[in-house]
Amino acid sequence: MRVGVHINRFDHSGGAPALGAELAAAGAAAEAAGVSWLSVMDHYFQMEFNGGAEAPMLEAYTTLAYLAGHTSTVRLGALVTGVTYRHPGLLAKIATTLDVLSGGRATLGIGAAWYDREHEGLGVPFPPLAERFERLEETLRICLRMWDPKDDGPFEGTYYRLAETLCVPAPVSAPHPEIMIGGGGEKKTLRLVARYADACNLIAASPEETRHKLDVLREHCDTEGRDYDTIRKTIAYTGEPATTGDLDAFLRDIGGYTELGIDTVILAPRLGEPAAWIESFVAPAVRRLAELD
Repeated sequence: MRVGVHINRFDHSGGAPALGAELAAAGAAAEAAGVSWLSVMDHYFQMEFNGGAEAPMLEAYTTLAYLAGHTSTVRLGALVTGVTYRHPGLLAKIATTLDVLSGGRATLGIGAAWYDREHEGLGVPFPPLAERFERLEETLRICLRMWDPKDDGPFEGTYYRLAETLCVPAPVSAPHPEIMIGGGGEKKTLRLVARYADACNLIAASPEETRHKLDVLREHCDTEGRDYDTIRKTIAYTGEPATTGDLDAFLRDIGGYTELGIDTVILAPRLGEPAAWIESFVAPAVRRLAELD
């Protein structure tokens, strides 16, 4: 099981002027620790449980581009982009640019969006849930069309119409940047994973629940004619041991997931200054998990 790091707070004690150096240090620490994944949230406003809209929040893809310039091996992505945040054609272009400039290290993390306050606050339309899922599927189709070198023709959907699906330069990743769908909805989200995604991300509520979600995903794969084993499975771990630094407690927590085929456990403590935490907690966690294999 590999380890990822999810940066979700930007309330540095030194304020905004300190954020650039802190993120660069976090990237360096992550690569030194052997971390395989580095992500940031994609939100306009900070989430309520993480300080609320008045707390600092950076734009995700600008931040990922900055991290790309300060790293060389770690995979980069948003965990995850709400489908309502950007027009699909623009989103595909942004993800492609990150992939090109990072040397093929971009993942397009995407989901159906949920945070109504940030949409209302900045005047971004927030359609009903059913429509957001329909838009999500169209967006996935558009991204795959734009990444298909054999087809740059028009796209005609219910919600989006593109006269041309040009994307030049093409992604460095082959055949295209990894698509990761976040969420565990059994009827829609996991069906879309089976149909379109290269990876999924589930909240690590318990090993039993995660096993159930993966069983549902397997059923969708059977229906779609998809090889279940070709989908990379990741979990987001938000347990207290990751924040308190209790490595033994973390390893006990995560032990139940080791036989589920989880590729990466993504650690997401609510810390505004993650570089030192990566050095003190994540680096030994990488080593200890490697010993369990």
